[in-house]
Amino acid sequence: MPHATPPASPETTAPLRRRLGLVQATALNMIDMVGIGPFVTLPLVMGFMGPNFLLAWVVGAALSLVDGLIWSELGAAYPEAGGSYRFLKLAYGEHTWGRLMSFLYVWQTLVQAPLVVASGAIGFAQYFGYLVPLTEWWQPKLVSGVVVLLLIALLYRRIEEVGRLGVLLCVGVLGLMGWLIFGGLMHATQPVQWLPTGGVGALPGVLLSAAMGQATVKTIYSYLGYYNVCHLGGEVQEPHKLIPRSIFLSILGIMALYLLLNWSVGSVIPWQEAGQSEFIVSTFVERLYGATAAKAATALVLWVAFASLFAVLLGYSRIPYAAAADGEFLPVFARTHPTKHFPHVSLLLLGGVGFVFSLLFKLGEVISAILAMRILVQFVGQAIGVVLLRRRRGTAGLPFRMPLYPLPVVVVVAVWLWVFSSIQEGIEISWPFGGSGSFFLPFQVAALLMMTLGSIVFLLWSRQRQVWPFQRNHTT
Repeated sequence: MPHATPPASPETTAPLRRRLGLVQATALNMIDMVGIGPFVTLPLVMGFMGPNFLLAWVVGAALSLVDGLIWSELGAAYPEAGGSYRFLKLAYGEHTWGRLMSFLYVWQTLVQAPLVVASGAIGFAQYFGYLVPLTEWWQPKLVSGVVVLLLIALLYRRIEEVGRLGVLLCVGVLGLMGWLIFGGLMHATQPVQWLPTGGVGALPGVLLSAAMGQATVKTIYSYLGYYNVCHLGGEVQEPHKLIPRSIFLSILGIMALYLLLNWSVGSVIPWQEAGQSEFIVSTFVERLYGATAAKAATALVLWVAFASLFAVLLGYSRIPYAAAADGEFLPVFARTHPTKHFPHVSLLLLGGVGFVFSLLFKLGEVISAILAMRILVQFVGQAIGVVLLRRRRGTAGLPFRMPLYPLPVVVVVAVWLWVFSSIQEGIEISWPFGGSGSFFLPFQVAALLMMTLGSIVFLLWSRQRQVWPFQRNHTT
């Protein structure tokens, strides 16, 4: 007889409490989206796109809005902890291929979530170097490591306390962005190009260029997080209404802030110069108000970066919990704190791995690595999953239905695959055991290797448990 891992016992697993309102959920989304991303990618995008840099931010926002339709439909219909874990499992079959897809998502989360945390912490340390010179090799690592440990300490509390803290952190995000935008409006010295030379007729060539692909990889990284509320679906009030509203309020709000921020910087600092700046925000404010104001702005950048990491680790910590509570991952991750009622084991593991990664890695191409690892399983797999769910369950009971279906699905899949193919970074790996030379491993290949390894682990684990695909009779 086939057997499965028993669900976690009532003594260790407790239901999550729906305490997050619209303001708190939107605030957690927005601070997840902003973070250190726009402040480190803005110069990179200008370097790729030249005077057409605003177009890359528009393309990133457009993809987020269309993809947000998919997240809204799924999140409103299935508001549970874990987000994509639950969506993938339901879409591809809870007892068949959905087990594999959801397992791969959790498998990748155990690596890419700590990488996201580490990238933000490393970026934090980079900007911290503007305030306090970090001359020794170990000093930036110390700063990034302390940031991760402080995050874990702040998140080790009840969800309603986390929600209130998230709103407070969001105030710092909006305050910094407002200051930078106001400074550009008041001190603009040069025009910013909204359309390429040649006007609308030149748009197709610019949009399909290799430079646009590379720039969009960076802008998309800065928009990621609009779906954070879906990971917290089991803790959101009236999720059938709140989740779609939170997603689109977050995207539209951040889109406006990013476009205004880029316009403000470009109207004061020529894009040729801005593209070479390591501390673009500090440089921008220093030029307008002097060194003291630049230090204050840098401190606010650090506030924003920390706030984003706060939301990132909060959302991701719910994913292994959801899988374990569902009986599809190690039972220890299903445990919730006996008095504070949050998945503390999951939080400690992801935070701990993020701490280690923050000591081992450099910021460099981490942005592209994170995207390469996530696109195929999470974003493309989830978009296709919407089609499968609609065919199997219909649309009558959906609280939110995307307009113009299936056009948004086709667009999302095509654009995500384009972004995936546009990633040009990779890893230089030297031959071990004294071998000479090295080889270049593109991040797309690394992502496929991770999927392959995860599939092998899944098959071995399923065989041990005697469940699909190693049982003769299974429910479809």
